[in-house]
Amino acid sequence: MPIAKALREIERGCAEIIDRERIETLLRNYYEKGERYKVKLGLDPTAPDLHLGHTVILQKLAAFQQHGATVQLLIGDFTAMIGDPTGKSETRKVLDRETVLENAKTYQEQAFKILDPEKTELLFNSTWLDALGSAGLIQLTTQFNVARMLERDDFEKRYKSGQSIAISEFLYPLLQGYDSVAMECDIELGGTDQKFNLLMGRHLQRAYNVGKEQAVLMMPILEGLDGVQKMSKSLGNYIGISEPAKEIYAKVLSISDELMWRYYELLSTRSLDEIAEMKRQVAAGELHPKRAKEMLALEITARFHDETAAREAKEAFDSLFKQREIPEDIPEVLIEAGTWICKALVDAGLEPSNSQARRDIKQGAVRIDREKVSDDQLKLEPGEYILQVGKRKFARARVE
Repeated sequence: MPIAKALREIERGCAEIIDRERIETLLRNYYEKGERYKVKLGLDPTAPDLHLGHTVILQKLAAFQQHGATVQLLIGDFTAMIGDPTGKSETRKVLDRETVLENAKTYQEQAFKILDPEKTELLFNSTWLDALGSAGLIQLTTQFNVARMLERDDFEKRYKSGQSIAISEFLYPLLQGYDSVAMECDIELGGTDQKFNLLMGRHLQRAYNVGKEQAVLMMPILEGLDGVQKMSKSLGNYIGISEPAKEIYAKVLSISDELMWRYYELLSTRSLDEIAEMKRQVAAGELHPKRAKEMLALEITARFHDETAAREAKEAFDSLFKQREIPEDIPEVLIEAGTWICKALVDAGLEPSNSQARRDIKQGAVRIDREKVSDDQLKLEPGEYILQVGKRKFARARVE
């Protein structure tokens, strides 16, 4: 039955679903009556570059598109000028409109690497929020009270600790909820940290007599390359979707065998039955885990580049690690004599910070001319060296 199969794919990897029955009804109406439905994802374009953690929800939207949904991709150009307070311990800085729109353009380009543009509506919430006006805004604020607002975890913590909460931050979840009223969406997607805001959409659709209450589907936070902490640029454990193909491929191959299945579940377009069969083959010794990981790396690399770039990335990786070759096109950097090794690694672009460089040295991941570095206080003497972090980061350093 297509509905049961579709629902299984929709539920795949989800952290929580509110009003599953409504999603099932929407799927049934599509398959039996041809009725399409609307699935919303709101993005505040506060940063222009996406990593794989961001694409978990985009992948879910793509799955909905395969089962009758029109995706409403909402660029929060109005709400981004307030800033989402979720998980923040202080008031966010306000972005100027020019920055917001420039970031929004980049988001569009990256999102359409996953979504079908023909089944996607691109919307900007300034369209209706600019028109709401002061009277409409005051009316909106009467739909929720301060006591309920302070039940939200981050507001509650800041209030109890005496930290500042701007009135505009109370408006953010109300405005996000009002987006659902204006868009008349049937389902809204978000991360688990967005639950309060997502439920606000259901509340306001009811208050404004929209005639429907959106179902809510929340996706989990994707673990980074370390398999422990969430994928984050600040932690250096991320895979950026705009990175070179060779870098994406190599990073995917660097994850653990256990984490590989998590990535398959949340990021791959392979069906659950296909993934289950692969897991069986690996467990039975019929398929090597590395081969399964290579297939995942090829799929993800091709998604953000193309099949040719993915194959070339695999060939480069195999040449480097199977034959123990140093790549020919490694960057060159000029470093002053006497520079601390950690700073040199940062200057060469191999490490995000001195502290991370020190940790990698202690873990035996740093080499100079293929020899492991154990002294995290080493100062570089004049000469030419091949600096290496892990199995895939190289730089040719000229120290003068």
